[in-house]
Amino acid sequence: MAEPALLVCTVALLAIGVGAWLGGWRGVADGCWIAGTLVAVVPALAWGVVALRHGRVGVDVIAVLSLVGTLLVDEYLAGALVAVMLAGGRALDAAAQRRAARDLRTLLERAPRFARRRVGKQVRAIPLSEVVVNDVVVVGPGEVVPVDGRIVDAEAVLDESALTGEPLQVERGAGEPVRSGVVNAGIAFELRATATAEQSTYAGIVRLAQQAGAENAPVIRLADRFAAWFFPVALQLAGTGWLASGSAVRAVAVLVVATPCPLLLAAPVAVVSGLSRASRAGVVIRDGAALENLGRAKTLVMDKTGTLTMGRPVVVDVVAAPGRDPTEMLRLAVSVDQFSPHVLAEAIVTEALSRRLELSLPTAVVEEPGRGVTATVAGPRVTVGKLAADAVTGAWAPTAVNRARLDNAGIAWICDDTGPAGAVLLRDPLRRQAPRTVRRLRAAGLNRLILLTGDRAEPTREVATVLGLDEVYADQTPADKFDAVRAETQRAVTVMVGDGVNDAPALAAATVGGRHRVDH
Repeated sequence: MAEPALLVCTVALLAIGVGAWLGGWRGVADGCWIAGTLVAVVPALAWGVVALRHGRVGVDVIAVLSLVGTLLVDEYLAGALVAVMLAGGRALDAAAQRRAARDLRTLLERAPRFARRRVGKQVRAIPLSEVVVNDVVVVGPGEVVPVDGRIVDAEAVLDESALTGEPLQVERGAGEPVRSGVVNAGIAFELRATATAEQSTYAGIVRLAQQAGAENAPVIRLADRFAAWFFPVALQLAGTGWLASGSAVRAVAVLVVATPCPLLLAAPVAVVSGLSRASRAGVVIRDGAALENLGRAKTLVMDKTGTLTMGRPVVVDVVAAPGRDPTEMLRLAVSVDQFSPHVLAEAIVTEALSRRLELSLPTAVVEEPGRGVTATVAGPRVTVGKLAADAVTGAWAPTAVNRARLDNAGIAWICDDTGPAGAVLLRDPLRRQAPRTVRRLRAAGLNRLILLTGDRAEPTREVATVLGLDEVYADQTPADKFDAVRAETQRAVTVMVGDGVNDAPALAAATVGGRHRVDH
């Protein structure tokens, strides 16, 4: 019987029995309480056997003895009360475990189930398991790439944030590799499969997360450590009471009193309350045992994008060609970008709104995925987006490129009929509270802070230097993160904090895994 159903059943039988007893139907009341006790005994025996097989004598074992004892000596109300407490604790524990399974379930639900394979001029949807190496797969706008492969002939614009954690879209040309799990952020393109679904990157991430969950040995909770020495003491006291009084009722009374009902209920309540409180703060903790381990943690491994940084770009500067006004360049850029859903366009529009700029309504708006947006704004035709290296002209433009390189920023070029007229520099900024948080973490006893990210080495080292972190790992794949975190857990109790699908295996491998929710 599932834990919530068991709780409902035991509570209902206890309540009906109480009502019958108050109404004078003692036999009906005893029957309800006996049924409630029996309903709890069967699963409790199974839980106790599992605990003993793992070498643990938990609080459930004492509860089982109490349940059986109350039936043998006809103390049915006491048995029903113990059954309700046992079922309540188990239901709360199950709720905590369901929270722990959500991350892996999210991974599995996000995985595509079908692929569109092209044979000649015909495109047909097939189960993902039927895709073989060298098949040509069509990936439509907004679709998740189903298998690893190489782009056939067109250029693709991809959102790789699920794998790398980085919010900026990237371009891939013909012949370049593309990993499964990334999202097509541009027009449809064709992909020649280089691996089956089972051999592809995304399936590997899921396997790592499952493997980490299976490898983590069950943690002995504080309540069970208490029961390990309390159980033999309780048995000895019960036996002594029986021998001294000659009454089995006295022995069962000792077992009922010794049943750690506060632990059966208080420990799960504390765990669920802690998980809920952490969830409201934006952190989902893997399970109750991990929550108890937080107090012993010595190492903290952190993702960068979305955890230490904001996870979305902001405008850091606007550069204009000689004779042009930076504010006017920004106004033109925002007038063009205000209809675009692109992440950089959103950042530029947000900056303009904060400056209270007066915008113009664009006409003849054309957006080319991966290139930018072109529109007519009060006469001239204006384009905001990327430029090829040979199209970056003007003596001022190299200065803007160098500035962006020094600031680890991206560039959105503003062009009119004369060529590049301005540039907007954008970057993913450090969270304002990050330095204070790092100081508080060290004060709390975490003596080793590690940065682990899929981003490039330059911005990663800059963040680590500003925050005073102990070690840095950049350009990390999900498998690299998994290996690094597993190595740290072998040295000390390790906490991993991340926010993306790419962090899931590392979160599962850590002693405590916390997924940070990016605030938008």
